[in-house]
Amino acid sequence: MSCLCAFPEVAGAKYAGITRHYKFNIKLTNVTRLCHTKSMVTVNGKFPGPRVVAREGDRLVVKVVNHVPNNISIHWHGIRQLQSGWADGPSYITQCPIQTNQTYVYNFTITGQRGTLFWHAHISWLRASVHGPLIIFPKRNVSYPFAKPHKEVSIMLGEWFNADPEAVIRQALQTGGGPNVSEAYTFNGLPGPLYNCSANNTYKLKVKPGKTYLLRLVNAALNDELFFSIANHTFTIVEVDATYVKPFETNLLVITPGQTTNILLKTKPIAPNASFYMLARPYFTGQGTFDNTTVAGILEYETSSNSTTFKPTLPPINATNAVSNFTRKLRSLANSQFPVNVPQTVAKKFLFTVGLGNSPCPKNQTCQGPNGTKFSASVNNISMPIPSTALLQSYFFKKSNGVYTSDFPSSPLHPFNYTGTPPNNTFVTNGTKVVVLPFNTSVEVVMQGTSILGAESHPLHLHGFNFYVVGEGAGNFDPNNDPKNFNLVDPVERNTVGVPSGGWVAIRFQADNPGS
Repeated sequence: MSCLCAFPEVAGAKYAGITRHYKFNIKLTNVTRLCHTKSMVTVNGKFPGPRVVAREGDRLVVKVVNHVPNNISIHWHGIRQLQSGWADGPSYITQCPIQTNQTYVYNFTITGQRGTLFWHAHISWLRASVHGPLIIFPKRNVSYPFAKPHKEVSIMLGEWFNADPEAVIRQALQTGGGPNVSEAYTFNGLPGPLYNCSANNTYKLKVKPGKTYLLRLVNAALNDELFFSIANHTFTIVEVDATYVKPFETNLLVITPGQTTNILLKTKPIAPNASFYMLARPYFTGQGTFDNTTVAGILEYETSSNSTTFKPTLPPINATNAVSNFTRKLRSLANSQFPVNVPQTVAKKFLFTVGLGNSPCPKNQTCQGPNGTKFSASVNNISMPIPSTALLQSYFFKKSNGVYTSDFPSSPLHPFNYTGTPPNNTFVTNGTKVVVLPFNTSVEVVMQGTSILGAESHPLHLHGFNFYVVGEGAGNFDPNNDPKNFNLVDPVERNTVGVPSGGWVAIRFQADNPGS
């Protein structure tokens, strides 16, 4: 793809913090897991990549130098990028990718955010190995809305592929079948003892008795939502997607790709003569293949003899009720220090169907999708071909003609029983289409899952904005009755949400960030 790159300087907003500089060298590194060594794309030779730390109000300047054959870009997942859309990172959307031997400097200010986010590559499947935590501490002399923990620990949930993930997705796109799945899930890049040839690659969290630990969990897996639990321990959820929530105690966590969750883990008052597995495995309801394995880390007490290791019990793979029971407990703090600004009325309403469809197989080619076609993901039955010119660039220079059109439909063009029997024709249409909103428009989007080619949960992330999750439900959204039950008092604020399998989710936000 050709991509002409010419970006204007964007003035940063005034801020009270400091400027922090990082350098990311994108390089090939030999990494061994499951007795399999491969050369993989990394940042500074690390898998997962380095931790980026800042305070609310700080400016981050990250110089990315590309030393690999692949094009690359870095997305700062969850950063609002207020009037700094050029720094957001999705290739061909806000920027051209960084080509081999080229450099790009990401320069942005963290405004009104604090908590756990993460960064990752945003082109093809390079994010499988190019990702790392992004920790934003509160401003100086500002405390957490909970007791200060004894220690803070970041845990990246990810995946290991024996193959090159780029080859995996390339093959899937060519054949139209589902992509080959990973060999293992990982905690901080380590698969753990439940996999063959992996006992020495186990993440161990060493703790002291009677202390409180803040665990910053990030799901950096490509596609799979994960259940997480710690044997014989409960924990308290205090934050999701870098926004504080009303604390609640649980022994089960559900986290979709792109989501982050902070938990407070209070250790036992006296060190037991045992260690405890931390387990994660997928939640899956679709018809395709998926990595049906479990990653284990070990919680160890420093003074324990660890004669026994206990395992937690995780819900069944397809436990949709467990997922909805968890997500419905999430509520914003909604107090004077952290108010809720959910739009009470909305100017623009959208209904987006989210799911799979299929595309015809090209002539003289054999395809592995349904009935010899190709799988295609779509929203309102439109599948987006990646343009060769970045959308934001074409908009800024008023050269969008031929790059995108602004006629993305606000509701399905052909309504049907979305979660019932699929229509006879499940072919998608292709088009690079966008919605253009006037500044400061109040927006409601209902994302409706479909049963086409199997009902499954779909994690969706909004760039440039947080949103409030005001409602969710099973089956088809009812515009007459379901809004009566919307939570407009203390809905959870997020940047990534899972559209329920065979159901719908409603979000609201204010379109107050030009260029996003």
